[in-house]
Amino acid sequence: MSEEEQAEAAETADAGDEASEDAVDTEESDDGIQNGDFLRLDYTVRTVPGEDEEEGRVVDTTHKEVAEEAGIDDDEYDFSPRIIVVGEGHVFDSVDEDLVGKEVGDTNVVTVPAEEGFGEFDPDDVRTVSAEKIPEDDRYPGAQVTIDGEQGYVETVIGGRSRVDFNHPLAGDDLEYDYEILELVDDDEEKAAGLIGMYLQETPEVRIEEETVEEEVTVESDDEDGEPETETQEVDKRTLYIEATPMMQMNQQWMFSKQQIAQDIMGRLDLDRVVVEEVIDGSGGMMGGMGGMMGGMGGGMGGEDIEEALDDVDMDDVDVDADELVDELEDADE
Repeated sequence: MSEEEQAEAAETADAGDEASEDAVDTEESDDGIQNGDFLRLDYTVRTVPGEDEEEGRVVDTTHKEVAEEAGIDDDEYDFSPRIIVVGEGHVFDSVDEDLVGKEVGDTNVVTVPAEEGFGEFDPDDVRTVSAEKIPEDDRYPGAQVTIDGEQGYVETVIGGRSRVDFNHPLAGDDLEYDYEILELVDDDEEKAAGLIGMYLQETPEVRIEEETVEEEVTVESDDEDGEPETETQEVDKRTLYIEATPMMQMNQQWMFSKQQIAQDIMGRLDLDRVVVEEVIDGSGGMMGGMGGMMGGMGGGMGGEDIEEALDDVDMDDVDVDADELVDELEDADE
């Protein structure tokens, strides 16, 4: 074999080795957690500690004891593990990338640079404003204020002028994202509840039902004009029912974005529709009191009894007074 032929054979062998390596890399990339997987995570996010710090400040956590130690305990905050979808921006990009290929039970600490976290500190966002724009009770260093639609923190107040920092409080801070993968989530009801919890910081009761409903559908017309016709048909639907609590109904994120949230969940879980059930309990307040009044009227009459009683009332008799109406209702109930 000539030197030229030997060189060609070596190149062919090298190319084969590279192809084999690429195939192995592809196989490895298909192992473990992948983009689109639903995971339940425990995590704690801290700022990267400075030279004189043992550990950074806690930014967010799913561990109640960590929050308590950091002095940020909130009785209304849900510290349970979070459900996220890998690759969908539910966590920082560098964390998303780190999760791919991992397994349930894996842990890691990912450093998130400031520009990927809460942005770099911009000195131009520290501005001098008139103290008159700040409520009198908030004219002190550290007060959170809103000026011309922007949120900031008061640095100084001197005379009639104030220096306000409109940067995010964590701007310029690198972060450490310490996570543990608890499990892959396969149940669609858990997925739906987890997605809602991620949007609203509250996890409502949900259920998914396969049901047959009547629906108006467009059919081909036998008319020569060809105008479309509709008919009622039975259609199979996969429906997510969400029990909307009073707290959820007052949540601004839900009030302004429930259409987008519902569309996102339907697209991810192959649902046909979302039904939100409003829940009003009888624990008190005007609605509870009115419910009690209605329940007591007519000596505990049921809905059907009231309808029958009303059928017996002559509504053409406009002069009937309240006492007469009550007497007729009571007679009908007997």
